[in-house]
Amino acid sequence: MPLSDFQPVIGLEVHAQLLTKSKIFCGCSTEFGAEPNRNTCPVCLGMPGVLPVLNQRVVEFAVRTGLALGCTIKKTSIWSRKNYFYPDLPKGYQITQYDQPICEWGKLAIDMPEGEKVIRVRRIHMEEDAGKNVHDAAVGESLVDLNRAGVPLLEIVSEPDLRSADEAVEYLKALREVLVYLGVNDGNMEEGSFRCDANVSVMRKGATQYGQRVELKNINSFRFIKQAIEYEIGRHVEVIESGGKIDQETRLWDTQRGESRSMRSKEDAHDYRYFPEPDLPPLHVADGLIDQMAQGLPELPRPKLQRFMSQYGLPAYDAKLLCAERPLAEFFEACAQHYKDYKKLSNWFQGELARLLNEGGGTAGISTLKFTPAQLGELLTAVEKGTLSNNAAKDVLGEMFRTGKAPDAIIAEKGLAQVSDSGAVEAVVDDILAKNAGEVEKYRAGKKQIYGFFVGQVMKAMKGKGNPALVNELLKKKLGE
Repeated sequence: MPLSDFQPVIGLEVHAQLLTKSKIFCGCSTEFGAEPNRNTCPVCLGMPGVLPVLNQRVVEFAVRTGLALGCTIKKTSIWSRKNYFYPDLPKGYQITQYDQPICEWGKLAIDMPEGEKVIRVRRIHMEEDAGKNVHDAAVGESLVDLNRAGVPLLEIVSEPDLRSADEAVEYLKALREVLVYLGVNDGNMEEGSFRCDANVSVMRKGATQYGQRVELKNINSFRFIKQAIEYEIGRHVEVIESGGKIDQETRLWDTQRGESRSMRSKEDAHDYRYFPEPDLPPLHVADGLIDQMAQGLPELPRPKLQRFMSQYGLPAYDAKLLCAERPLAEFFEACAQHYKDYKKLSNWFQGELARLLNEGGGTAGISTLKFTPAQLGELLTAVEKGTLSNNAAKDVLGEMFRTGKAPDAIIAEKGLAQVSDSGAVEAVVDDILAKNAGEVEKYRAGKKQIYGFFVGQVMKAMKGKGNPALVNELLKKKLGE
């Protein structure tokens, strides 16, 4: 299949649920996982005669996101009704924004092997989420859970600037990081709070007109997004090369079969019969709110990553891992105030600390760590000074993680202090060499590979507490190195 003769063209529509405690137009809880249809009221159920009341926090989060992505914030935006009929939409319409959204024309940079690429963000608008259909194939019935109906969403629409599934995944990862850093979205793809529709088409290389696009609906994992886009690109090429025509439609990704299947013919805007929402006036955003949101913006992931590389001299790989989660990055910086070998500090973050956090539930646990940055600095300084071996330090860190005790207290309590007294170590070295005179002769005769035997015997005799550098120095001296 001559995929190389075609250029994929991809645009993404991301739906991000906002971290508000209540829904966009009523006071119902946005809690995930509640008993079906528990978090509902006449407003989000679309009962006759009810009126929506806008949640101000939703507007603040929209402005905050628009500023972070370099968008123009519209002082006046309009609410619209998007009419369609589906079991999970009790009103028969969705309150959204159509031709006058709150944010327009931003951008997001991504890193690809060939270098940086900037993806244009066409618009960001606010809307309410629909409910959720629950299909039970075993009993052959479908049920509707309306807890999600009315949960506030930001829809973030890119321009069709993406040219591969890999670029699409990198864009989504970068966007997710920004939203989580801003505190407007939790980034949880499994629960559907960050999900994506992908518009995919192909055109022959050298052509100037895009091909017919197909929408892939509601994909909620990076792996499935990559698989779905790559499959759809291949399907388009195969249809075109066989003389067929791509239909404008919405398709679903079947994760079990690894293929897309038709869901419905794709609607155009006129099919939704958009018109201004009669129950909500135009939204006017005051300059004061925009200024307030701008002043409260945190340092975003990309500039933070670049600063970590320049300020701390870290490789790009280290910086990317440390900056992936805002609490982790902030804790690293706090620890860097107390321990100045930043690469070694990064190694501990990626190694032992990452292991402990994963066992304890992930990087979210950073905010509830029982030990302080100063205590971690104290522990690593003890290793650097030779007071504590590297392996013993791992045991101490584990105890600090569990109890919050100071490292010096744990070292004393467990008797883990490393022996760095040259006289004491020399006495043990002399004893070991005297007891193994035959091995000493073999070593001096050229059998250098048994050197590790002497190190092991000394460390065993000292119960692992001998300073390794000092042990090696004295052994080599005694063996005539």
